Amino acid sequence: MNPMYLPLIPGLILGLGGMVLLLIGVLSKRDQTCTCTYGAVLALGLAAAFCLAAPDGVLFAGLLKTSLFTRFADTLVYLGAAAALLLSLDYNRREAMARFEFPVLVLFAVLGMIVMISAADLMSLYIGFELQSLTLYILAASARDSLRSTEAGLKYFVLGSLASGLLIYGISLVYGFAGTTNFISLAAILANGAGYGTIIGIVFVLVGLAFKVSAAPFHMWTPDVYEGSPTPVTALFGTAPKIATMALLFSVMLGPFGHLLAQWRMIIEVLSILSMALGALAAIGQKNIKRLLAYSSIGHMGYALMGLAAGTMAGTQATLVYLAIYLVMSFGAFACVIAMRRKGQAVETIADLAGLSTENPSFALALAIFMWAMAGIPPLSGFFGKLYVFSAAINAGLTTLAVVGVVTSVIGAFYYLRVIKVMYFDAGTPGFDKTASSVRFVMFAGALVTCLFVFIPGPLITAADAAAKALIG
Repeated sequence: MNPMYLPLIPGLILGLGGMVLLLIGVLSKRDQTCTCTYGAVLALGLAAAFCLAAPDGVLFAGLLKTSLFTRFADTLVYLGAAAALLLSLDYNRREAMARFEFPVLVLFAVLGMIVMISAADLMSLYIGFELQSLTLYILAASARDSLRSTEAGLKYFVLGSLASGLLIYGISLVYGFAGTTNFISLAAILANGAGYGTIIGIVFVLVGLAFKVSAAPFHMWTPDVYEGSPTPVTALFGTAPKIATMALLFSVMLGPFGHLLAQWRMIIEVLSILSMALGALAAIGQKNIKRLLAYSSIGHMGYALMGLAAGTMAGTQATLVYLAIYLVMSFGAFACVIAMRRKGQAVETIADLAGLSTENPSFALALAIFMWAMAGIPPLSGFFGKLYVFSAAINAGLTTLAVVGVVTSVIGAFYYLRVIKVMYFDAGTPGFDKTASSVRFVMFAGALVTCLFVFIPGPLITAADAAAKALIG
């Protein structure tokens, strides 16, 4: 096979795999949910393997590109989607929402994400953005018998449509004033400066993408959608789409708009500060653990944006490392939330964890590890993620941003430690049902990686450094 066609294979596997699984589910007389789920995980694994083997290149006359940067981000997305599918196996069955369409929608969502990450043109960017968004709207409302899920899907659709409109309006302004949508051509044109119309268009593009990573003040959908969506869907929302959009933000802002860093850096700084502050303060009063994790994710995206505000290779590397660490911590935490089930019913309040350390010490320890890591307590992986982005911000002269990050980390530690306090010091009998093997695998594998990262950071840092050089160098 001609090596130039290798970058196409991951997308073909996801698209054709999704259609094959759809036909299997429709034509079979028996329930094929489990078969389709494992088939989707297999498709993601094959796509990841071909993605890692693909060479650098430009596809479809400059609409898409592949590089070490896109392959790094794609791999994180594949891992996140596979973990979400594993978490959905037992959950969907217990909640009577086991349908073969679920893994098919996840595959198409991932297809949209990798198109976003590989976009080399504003139009391919928008196509990937919409493919991802439309499938996620459906997934949010996939528990059709739940009013909360239906409400979450509707809210996400309405607010997501607004963000999509702002994004395409920004793209139209950039095209109108610059005369092209191609990233390379835009970079050449904007190297000589940009007019007010182009700057306004870039701001609208930035706002549309900020919505997808739930950066404050464009976070309004996050708590309600996280709480109302089925928990495996919430786990997916909190990881793969945010990683894809964050990678796209770096690709766009440091690529075609990189010469205008001085014009848009302040916006990123404001988004970062607001996100960190909101994530630290708004989560303090939360009683529902899914809403707590929603505000936590807003704060984490604020930390990740520090690398973009730095606008340097070191900042890009730091954010890529941070996103990889965040992926593991987040999925481990959501696996613990899925395991919170009493007498066949899911429970979500923090108070339900009282006494867990006595009844199920391994479960309590795993959740405690994720809470400590998210708080940034050494020597767990979360500490190193924050250390890298803080260092990148300081080296770029953004000392105030780093100080805000440290202060909000200290404040945010309160609600993470509160969860641990409830598990270990409050009296209670959780009486949780037996945890499914797939959920235990994600939970304990994530806890192990979170703990051992201090001993094995080298490969991840090396890969992130190579990816950052591919984007900026």
